[in-house]
Amino acid sequence: MTESTPDPAAAGEPAHDPEVLELAAQVFDLARQGDTAKLAAYVDAGVPVNLTNARGDTLLMLAAYHSHADAVRALLDRGAEPDRGNDRGQTPLAGAVFKGSQDVIDALLEAGADPAAGAPSAIDTAVMFGKEDLLKQFGVE
Repeated sequence: MTESTPDPAAAGEPAHDPEVLELAAQVFDLARQGDTAKLAAYVDAGVPVNLTNARGDTLLMLAAYHSHADAVRALLDRGAEPDRGNDRGQTPLAGAVFKGSQDVIDALLEAGADPAAGAPSAIDTAVMFGKEDLLKQFGVE
């Protein structure tokens, strides 16, 4: 290990199995690509539904941001937290508003996502981009 790359075990952190890291990368790619069947199968087989990457993005965040409504619904059906923000405080709903994905917005709202959660929130994002229809949907006049 170099001085700039500390040994995780020396810092009291468990070493990560390269195969586990590769599997996690594949599962995150499935969320980005919207491969609902494979993504659901991995979660059903034991991959944590609220697994996060190094930036704090959950599988749900990635599926929502990439406008994959079916994958979003599958993750929500398996217990994904609709308001769980990433390391920047962004929620899946705010990401869907940013991308303009109405199907994903609807799925998240049906699952109880809070338009005021996060920073910037979905409401803040709708205001920023002048999405009056979404503000009405969120109950903001």
